[in-house]
Amino acid sequence: MKIFSLILVGMTLIALIGGSFTSCKPKKVGSMMAGDAAQKVFVAPGKFDEYYLFTSGGFSGQLGVYGLPSGRLLKNIPVFSQDPTTGWGYTEETRPMLNTSFGFVPWEDSHHPELSKTNGEDDGRWIFINGNNTPRIARIDLTTFRTVDIIELPNAGGNHASPFCTENTEYVVGNSRFSIPVNGKDDVPIDTYKENFKGAATFVKVDPQNGEMSVAFQIIVPGFNYDLAHAGKGVSHDWMFFTSYNSEQAHNLLEVNASQNDKDFVMAINWKEAEELISQEKVKNSCSLHA
Repeated sequence: MKIFSLILVGMTLIALIGGSFTSCKPKKVGSMMAGDAAQKVFVAPGKFDEYYLFTSGGFSGQLGVYGLPSGRLLKNIPVFSQDPTTGWGYTEETRPMLNTSFGFVPWEDSHHPELSKTNGEDDGRWIFINGNNTPRIARIDLTTFRTVDIIELPNAGGNHASPFCTENTEYVVGNSRFSIPVNGKDDVPIDTYKENFKGAATFVKVDPQNGEMSVAFQIIVPGFNYDLAHAGKGVSHDWMFFTSYNSEQAHNLLEVNASQNDKDFVMAINWKEAEELISQEKVKNSCSLHA
């Protein structure tokens, strides 16, 4: 059992902002480049690509690494799923990495690679990726391109809204895609979703020296479906912003019932104020089983 802080928040800590979003797509797509496209992206043997492209593996549960501009697959990094080629998830050293409070879970749906940051800019120390099914966040060391740390997020159902770093990687943050009953309520009728189901925004502390992760605190939030997030920078350093949908808090036929409102919300959390509430012990300590 692990102990961390749960914060029941007021409007001083969380701001819900109505808004609408439109998709971004090119106005007009023509020829990407003149001449021989293959020649322009060719990287000769013995030469290096200029950039790395890190891609989420989806249902492979892994992290892909490609070179740009060549487009060559450089490495498939095992993260949440067993990998017979490397022995990941089979050896004595790596099999425990895939243990969860639900038992041994050697598969995943991985999303949203996020590089560690210094002063709001990618610093190349680590990259984080989420496990969407069994709520987890993994950390990959970019000096070795190996997964070194996996942590499970308690009180969450679905972990799509993660992992997103604050400006100096003080925290990696995750939020609930699917809300669950909290505060010790287990056997709760689904038709009481609006009353009894809540989300949990989880702030995972990252050690600045070695990158080790630990759950610092959670903020109980309205039972919407949270999707993406981004941290503030500069004057908005203290804030984390989440997109959401299903502000209707529907629990069935979501294609219809979760699209009734004209607008959903952006949720803004002031994590520095949350730290202050914790220091003043204006929180509720909770024991929760998680790996």
